[in-house]
Amino acid sequence: MITFHTDPPVIPALPRRIYRLSQLAYNLWWTWNPEAQRVFSRIDSVLWEKTYHNPIRLLQQVSRSRLKAMTQDRYYLEFYDRIMRQFDEYMKPKETWFTRTYPERHDELIAYFSTEFGLHETLPIYAGGLGVLSGDHVKGASDIGLPFVAVGFLYTTGYFSQHISEDGWQEARYTRLKFEEMPVLPIKDEDGNPLTVSVELPGRTVLARLWEIHVGRIPLYLLDSDVDGNSPSDRELTSRLYISDLELRISQEIILGVGGVRALRLLGYQPDVWHMNEGHSAFMGLERIREMVKTGQTFEKAAELVRQSSVFTTHTPVPAGSDEFPHWLMDKYFGHFWPELGLERDQFINLARNAQPWGGETFSMPILALRLANKRNGVSELHGEVARKMWNFLWPDLPAEEVPISHITNGVHSGTWLARRLRVLYDRYYGRDWLERLDDPSIWERIEEIPDNELWAVRRHLKRKLVHYMRERAREQWLKTGVHPVQTIASGVLLDPYALTIGFARRFATYKRASLILYDVERLLGILNRPNMPVQIIFAGKSHPADEPGKLLIQEVYRVVKKAENGGRLVFLEDYDMCLGRYLTQGVDVWLNTPRRPNEASGTSGMKAAMNGVLNFSVLDGWWREGYNGMNGWSIGVEAEYATPEEQDAADAADLYSTLENEIIPLYYRERSADGMPGDWIARMKESIRTLSPRFSMQRMVKEYTDSMYFGAAPETESPAPKA
Repeated sequence: MITFHTDPPVIPALPRRIYRLSQLAYNLWWTWNPEAQRVFSRIDSVLWEKTYHNPIRLLQQVSRSRLKAMTQDRYYLEFYDRIMRQFDEYMKPKETWFTRTYPERHDELIAYFSTEFGLHETLPIYAGGLGVLSGDHVKGASDIGLPFVAVGFLYTTGYFSQHISEDGWQEARYTRLKFEEMPVLPIKDEDGNPLTVSVELPGRTVLARLWEIHVGRIPLYLLDSDVDGNSPSDRELTSRLYISDLELRISQEIILGVGGVRALRLLGYQPDVWHMNEGHSAFMGLERIREMVKTGQTFEKAAELVRQSSVFTTHTPVPAGSDEFPHWLMDKYFGHFWPELGLERDQFINLARNAQPWGGETFSMPILALRLANKRNGVSELHGEVARKMWNFLWPDLPAEEVPISHITNGVHSGTWLARRLRVLYDRYYGRDWLERLDDPSIWERIEEIPDNELWAVRRHLKRKLVHYMRERAREQWLKTGVHPVQTIASGVLLDPYALTIGFARRFATYKRASLILYDVERLLGILNRPNMPVQIIFAGKSHPADEPGKLLIQEVYRVVKKAENGGRLVFLEDYDMCLGRYLTQGVDVWLNTPRRPNEASGTSGMKAAMNGVLNFSVLDGWWREGYNGMNGWSIGVEAEYATPEEQDAADAADLYSTLENEIIPLYYRERSADGMPGDWIARMKESIRTLSPRFSMQRMVKEYTDSMYFGAAPETESPAPKA
């Protein structure tokens, strides 16, 4: 095995007494431990905000005199020592859920591939929900001690920053990331050169260098093609997420799938389980087959061995969302590859041939993943049903309900998304070990022991915190860019921290129907401006730069937001990211979700809101179909099929307005006790926290993957492969 190492952190020499701040800054454990974040923010709270919560930039920029002063502050040093003890306790080898449950599996390893990882706002290498789920998955694997390694991309310009013009048009702005200011470490060989792997693309070999991120106990390896020796165009292959150009997209997926396998081999890893999170990394199966064929295995035997050790998770509920490539492109990019598999051209194409009516003949990445994985799952109960129907044609001899695609409903990483004040409150009433038992419903029964006034005080604090954040954001925007005053109003400066506040924040894809609540603007204005019972609605979200209908939807919403008639109670916050997501899921009262059923595979933002005492108001799609019990939030519409989308929109909008007017608003404002607390609202909050927090935690999700997908089924219980 090659000898490799990572560079020491590029941080000016720290005083010896607090030198381990550097080690802490380069392990993302601090991102899900609020007290660890305060170790950095206490050094210079203004600089902490200015550097956008980036401890490496903070330590690079803070003055030496300030650091020296911290070593004279005994209260800070006591705090620093306590946090470092907690970090050491977490990192040292010890008994975990995994070692207790699978003591015989300690030598096995799971490799997890995803095209994006949402870990923290300091690492803008994610686009949305899929990436945040991947990041939460890695954090959850760390928490339970799973033997796990992850592979993805280090994008040189990340995902775009969003600016909304005065007319409401989304503008995408790209900035080249400075890796030396991020918690990523370059991996170098024994001679100090960047460690690279190579993949073959038409007419040339492309290099990709390796980087490492420490996510608690888990190493995350990222590939980057911006390497000396590559052509200028090849250096840009990993510059952005989800490039629309098919040749660039297939090149990225070859680097991820083929290059990712080669990277793990180079680093000395021999995984026992290979998990493809979506179809983007499905070429990994072909590379693993090629390795075995090269040693003398037949293609059939190698493919069988790959299937037995592979897991595929699909997140796509509609065929149009699948990555597919025309056959001519596969000829161009894999003409050299299929002979190494021992296959003819048609045999290779048949591995993932898709001749369905929706797109002509293509090479489908999800079909390739379905063929090369023995374990396959959707991400909610309803999505599992949808996926079985969608891919039923691959198992024509089976009824849809027997298609071997199961489901594991998504979860969220509680440490990342739970407000610090609530965490402190839960510490007092749940017991100190509750974070290790997040998926235990009995822990959450203790929510009833928390006095209403204490829980309500925290909720009011979080609402004030959100409004303060929006005002400061708007002030900074006005100072820096001189935006039109109407845009400043549209950024939330007139919001009341104590009024009923609804949040809608997600990717602006048309099926998510962001404008459904604007269906009848006059009726909505009456709801917003009701005397003594005002309602505020905060929108946020990006559309893919190539999604013109999505950008038009943003513009439609923004133009209504700017209308004077709403009195500043409609807000659109630009540049939605993980930081803004935390403020919103912690600070609003109601989380609104209006997808066109059944197009929401799962969704996770509502889960984050629920653990923070925010009530969900959603279409019965994705996870909410499983989570809603009639008393822990509200539903929109019914589980029914409609003749046309317009008919569904009209029915859902009517139900949405009626529920707001007759249930949600009166419950928040009218049912108040003598001391001003909405007792029935708080009871519903507690029901939401009690029923949803354990069931939709990442801890539950990762354990379920471990039990049923990674180490669950023996070879004799394999599912049937799709028909060729």
